[in-house]
Amino acid sequence: MNASIVSTFRTYCESLVRYQRVPTREVRIGDVPMGAHHPIRLQSMTVSDTMNTLAVVEECIRMIEVGCEYIRITAPSKNEAENLLNINNELRKRGYATPLVADIHFTPNAAEIAARIVEKVRINPGNFADKKKFETIEYSDAEYQAELERIYQRFSPLVKICKEYGTAMRIGTNHGSLSDRIMSRYGDSPEGMVASALEFVDICEDLSYDQIVISMKSSNPLVMTEAYRLLVAQLKQRGSGIYPLHLGVTEAGEGSDGRIKSALGIGALLADGIGDTVRVSLTEPPEFEIPVAREIVKHYTYYTTAEITLPEINLPFDPFQSFRRLTNAVGNIGGGQIPRVVSDFQGKSISESDLKAVGHIFDPIPDKWNMTDTGTDYIYAGKSIIPFMLPTGVKAVYDREAWRMNGDFENAFPLFENADAYINGSKSERINFIRYQDVSIEELKIIAHDPTVVIVFDLPQELGVQTYRAFIVQLMEAGITFPVILAHHVNISEHDPDNTPLALFQIHATCALSEALTDGIIDGLWLTTNSKQITKEDINKTVFNILQAARLRITKTEYISCPSCGRTLFDLQETTAHIRLRTEHLKGVKIAVMGCIVNGPGEMADADYGYVGSGVDQISLYRGKDLVEKSVKTEFAVDKLIDLIRADGKWIDPLTLMN
Repeated sequence: MNASIVSTFRTYCESLVRYQRVPTREVRIGDVPMGAHHPIRLQSMTVSDTMNTLAVVEECIRMIEVGCEYIRITAPSKNEAENLLNINNELRKRGYATPLVADIHFTPNAAEIAARIVEKVRINPGNFADKKKFETIEYSDAEYQAELERIYQRFSPLVKICKEYGTAMRIGTNHGSLSDRIMSRYGDSPEGMVASALEFVDICEDLSYDQIVISMKSSNPLVMTEAYRLLVAQLKQRGSGIYPLHLGVTEAGEGSDGRIKSALGIGALLADGIGDTVRVSLTEPPEFEIPVAREIVKHYTYYTTAEITLPEINLPFDPFQSFRRLTNAVGNIGGGQIPRVVSDFQGKSISESDLKAVGHIFDPIPDKWNMTDTGTDYIYAGKSIIPFMLPTGVKAVYDREAWRMNGDFENAFPLFENADAYINGSKSERINFIRYQDVSIEELKIIAHDPTVVIVFDLPQELGVQTYRAFIVQLMEAGITFPVILAHHVNISEHDPDNTPLALFQIHATCALSEALTDGIIDGLWLTTNSKQITKEDINKTVFNILQAARLRITKTEYISCPSCGRTLFDLQETTAHIRLRTEHLKGVKIAVMGCIVNGPGEMADADYGYVGSGVDQISLYRGKDLVEKSVKTEFAVDKLIDLIRADGKWIDPLTLMN
């Protein structure tokens, strides 16, 4: 990475310990301006065929009525771009003035038509002036400069039209669709994503056009957060102001996976004050995206209003690269091991059957335990005593007095209410959990070299996620290497008209953990909630889904599916559900389901296999980014996908797992 950027990385946000938005320029988008002092805007994208005017208009109205503030519509060719006028006129005739955004890939002439009609155009710098062939090209500096001149000639007509018509523009970089030119110079990296966007920003600034919004999307939340942070740092270094930032995890997927992955990537950035508009990309009807986006934004604009007296800090690690805090290995916690999960069973008597909810299934006939990949690691029983032998590898945690009375010092460990109680109490020789609710670490310095200590940090919801980061940084500065488990109690409303209690729990739990996970400063999770509608099974699945989204603990198949749009060539929701049904037992395999070639081999980024619409009733199959078979009829395509996985030795017969 550029040394000058590393030297300024601490300036990528306004505050590292409290929520404070990064100040950005104002961009005028119809009557709904973005950036500066304006609220964080919510947006989505239609899925109907752009040539079907009435279908698009009806879809737009459904989106507007749930709070969508900008509506994006695909314009893959001149015909669709021209039909935006009919869509715009029909919406205005019905009394709706919500700004429209034309989504452009590969077709500059369509962008130039659309820029005269709608309030904003989105272009992808990876395919606006370049074609992607996955070729590595060696450029001299002179040759690279010549390429930039070519892009200038191709792009400047659109900039001039936008300037003339007062049309805003989003320069939308996608991790998976970086041009061969960028990939050849920067690799498949956040630095390349930023460079790709700034090449187009340079042209806009040269033509005195500043109505720009920028995005750095990826299906990997960690890549996404690194890219946005680096972008803000570079924009600050340039000194010409920060353009509004559009946030989104591309191809987030459906259901719980889509909500959790979106809350992780978007949430980590909002926590840093980065972001002026949000789009949650779900493989669901677009009107379902807005309540999720609203709740993510709400987490930072509502739950972080408490007064925080923490001093400002400097990060002792580089936020632009993957990082994992170095900690002691205390048993199976810390020391670079996968994050551990604690399940809360305090306040009730526990039987073997109760553990089914947390991934451990007891079979009474042979008297044995069956364990799943999402089996919890620790059972917190509080003052109760677990009256049976736990599954192999699972340990109990008790309040210190209950632990002492229980007498099982091999498979159970004490939880102390604070460091003082630990210093003056009976201790385990192996693992001692200390609950810590304050941000002062003076008393921890007394026991800093104790190899048995694990900190349980309780994060009060009203203080904001930055509190956890501040605590960890203080530990690092003091040279204290205790592993830390983040305990968080999620308070949610059970009467929300737009989201189910489970969706609310997933969104707010992920938002609360987002910075800790993307910063790599977490050794375990312990979630609880006030909601009686959320079961222990719900909590357990949510914790493991969050860890999977953060690429910290892989326990299932990962699906990268686009949210569908007017370019989609098959029923994306139905197809994704069918592929999931056939393949969801393939732990660790990443499968991309893409509606069209725009969201094809490039957008799939790091998927192992791709299922991509290539024509009416036709599918192309990919291994990584390599085309394996094209023009497969839809009715045979899922079987062909499974044949491909089987040929690579990654297929597991589901019946084998049941035996």
